[in-house]
Amino acid sequence: MMFCVVTGGAGFIGSHLVDALVARGDRVLVIDDLRAGSRENLAAHLESGAVELCVADLLGDGWQEACRGADLLYHLAADPDVRGSARSPQAVFDNNVTATERVLEAMRTCGIPGLVFTSTSTVYGEATTIPTPENYAPLEPISVYAATKLAGEALISAYCATYGMRAWVFRFANIIGPRSGHGVIKDFIDKLRADPGELEILGDGRQSKSYLDVRACIGAMQCVVNADPGPFAVYNIGSEDWVDVRTIADTVVREMGLEGVAYRFTGGDRGWVGDVPRMLLSVEKLRNLGWQPEIGSAASVSAAVRAMLQSG
Repeated sequence: MMFCVVTGGAGFIGSHLVDALVARGDRVLVIDDLRAGSRENLAAHLESGAVELCVADLLGDGWQEACRGADLLYHLAADPDVRGSARSPQAVFDNNVTATERVLEAMRTCGIPGLVFTSTSTVYGEATTIPTPENYAPLEPISVYAATKLAGEALISAYCATYGMRAWVFRFANIIGPRSGHGVIKDFIDKLRADPGELEILGDGRQSKSYLDVRACIGAMQCVVNADPGPFAVYNIGSEDWVDVRTIADTVVREMGLEGVAYRFTGGDRGWVGDVPRMLLSVEKLRNLGWQPEIGSAASVSAAVRAMLQSG
């Protein structure tokens, strides 16, 4: 049994990670300010006593001592809004860079040896090599959000080299599934519930990206942590195919049982400032550890749509 700390553990991906850690028999402390996360995502574990919840902002104090003695810290807490990062860059910097530095300092002072960090495919910018491998260069982010995640990776690399820590950095494709509270699928569902006759689609609908079910993502993370000793390792996590936005719209319309929906495209080759219109990650490095995605982008999207419709 390990003692694991999960920042952002009441959120979408974080709560699925907590499920997996509890199932493995680990002791889990979740640190979450509950602005985006929910107690409901952890309800069964809180009731059973398998998980302890510390409601705290990483930019404040008081949570650090609770981490002392941890074997591994999973740092998932972040502001994931690419569009919002253009409107409020300082807030995103604080939540994604300053908070990461504070987590690293807590690890250093409390003697926590290992860190798992969730990064993003957007650190690659508009990559010219697709599928994009982990050693692709130069890394030229086109959004403030992506830049903050790349800054976090750099800080982690420096702390590992300076203080003898271990770290695993995961660059995610679009991770989707139950409990997700944002993204294109939720956007389409909300719009169609408001007006089942017309759907606004940002951009030209041809933006093509990789999508992966959240439970497959968690399995990939566990595979790497168990197999790669570090001290600093970077892995892509995603499916090996992609779907375009129009196909996602068709899937949402079909799963909602709607007919005759008119699509209205806003135009342009991307949906918003900082949007990367084509993204597909190489997962060959993961494959070499014995992991492979058992579900592709289209199946992941269909499953996510059904789950989000069922949850209301």
